[in-house]
Amino acid sequence: MTDAVEPPGVRDVVVIGAGPTGLLLAGDLAAAGLAVTLVERRPHTAPRLTRAFAVHARTLELLDARGLADELVATGRRIDRVRPFDGMALSLQRLPSRYPFVLITPQYETEKLLERRALSTGVDIRYDCELIGLRQDRDGVTLDLRTPAPTPARVTTLHARHVVGADGVRSTVRRALGLPFPGRSVVRSMVLADVRLTDPPTDALTASGTPEAFAFLVPFGDGWYRAIGWRRDGRAADTDPVDLDELRAIARTAFGTDHGMHDARWISRFHSDERQVPHYRRGRVFLAGDAAHVHSPAGGLGMNTGLQDAANLSWKLAAVLNGRAPDPEALLDSYQRERHPVGRLVLRLSGALVRAVTASGTARHTAGRLAAAVLPRLDAAQDRALGLVSGLAIAYPPPPGARRPAGRRAPDLALAGGRRLYGALRAGGFVLVTPPGPPTPPGAPLTHLHWPADRLRTDCVLVRPDGYVAWSAPRATGADLAAAAAAWLLPAPRPHRPDAPPSDTPPSDASPSDRRPSDGPPSDAPRPDAPRPDAPPAQKA
Repeated sequence: MTDAVEPPGVRDVVVIGAGPTGLLLAGDLAAAGLAVTLVERRPHTAPRLTRAFAVHARTLELLDARGLADELVATGRRIDRVRPFDGMALSLQRLPSRYPFVLITPQYETEKLLERRALSTGVDIRYDCELIGLRQDRDGVTLDLRTPAPTPARVTTLHARHVVGADGVRSTVRRALGLPFPGRSVVRSMVLADVRLTDPPTDALTASGTPEAFAFLVPFGDGWYRAIGWRRDGRAADTDPVDLDELRAIARTAFGTDHGMHDARWISRFHSDERQVPHYRRGRVFLAGDAAHVHSPAGGLGMNTGLQDAANLSWKLAAVLNGRAPDPEALLDSYQRERHPVGRLVLRLSGALVRAVTASGTARHTAGRLAAAVLPRLDAAQDRALGLVSGLAIAYPPPPGARRPAGRRAPDLALAGGRRLYGALRAGGFVLVTPPGPPTPPGAPLTHLHWPADRLRTDCVLVRPDGYVAWSAPRATGADLAAAAAAWLLPAPRPHRPDAPPSDTPPSDASPSDRRPSDGPPSDAPRPDAPRPDAPPAQKA
């Protein structure tokens, strides 16, 4: 083994792990003009096995803000109705989103789009490269990386201002930080495979169970189906051999038929854990995705939660490293404050779902009957359940001194000139929406747009780069807008370094989606006829 030190220079950010979370994060940071290296232990030619397959509405909105959603939608199948229990169906069409469905597509399709974007923004991606050491001090982080070729293996040293560990459940970054990963295994010996069927079910998404077994089938839309099976008396270890006959037997027990399963392109055995690291940040190092939290596959929440971690963290790191954050430490600390409770909620939600479907026959049947009787009759309960699973109802605590809707998701607002909010977010920065008239806050690095002329709205909204409301007021003067912007943004731009990759040109706002942007305000936003307070204060971060 030989040692080498790379040429002098410090990366702004090194991201460990080139799964969906790491790819989105690295692409965002490079698009903001930062020098980013992405390290992945697997060779680029390694098979891309698909564990995740569901892309929920909120994740599609975040991809829409990067110009990627419609292309990804074209790779899969839309599911707009789910049957969590026999005799019960929930329509996703009631979701208040441009994407009122679950997209079923292999994880590698998501990774392919995100990798292409990362490369286009200038990310230095290093496959077949393993992190073996990490040290940090007040000035930065030092990383030791090992590559197997050319023979002998070589160890190189990199220096970075910040590091993000998005390297999965067995995270090397998390272990290097000495952080615990408390939790437990909740389901053992599940069988997972991609198969073809000679006799496909009529429902797009099929799930059923008996006191002895549970099985799940969902189509990718290209002739392949994701199949998951679990038997209550299963005791096999993850490393024990598994074949298609075992999965067929589970399906026959759960469904009464195996739907003619054949030609498994891959099959594996796994167990499901519920774990969460207590701290998402340690000094200059952050954790995201499965490195920070892992839970059951129920609800298809894992990849979605990781991508939303990345979207939350990327703009904060970019603001700090580009010198535009009024309080850098507070902004970086807000990643833990906002995302750790979401991870805890997802653990509870996915845990409840998996316990419901794997409960004993009597308990599962009783839970299903209650849900089927109650949820369809209570619109608010349906909306809450669908909002949590889709991610649309996820909200963050409002900043000190702020009021709702600050911290809540901003819908895809209709704007003047036929534009829409998530198209405007493709520029990668804050978006300020006001009625015509108020001036743009001087020197503020944001996009200032207006309500459509026929809406007669007086309210003002400042939206964060991740599509959450930063500030709002029923009316605002130029001074109010300047104060609101100053609470989040410093006007002085960071000098461009010659070695930094150029920012990507924001794509057009146009989208082929056939759904119109929302005409309404963010949830709980003041209406135009709201009474004007004597002095509407700007809300501070």
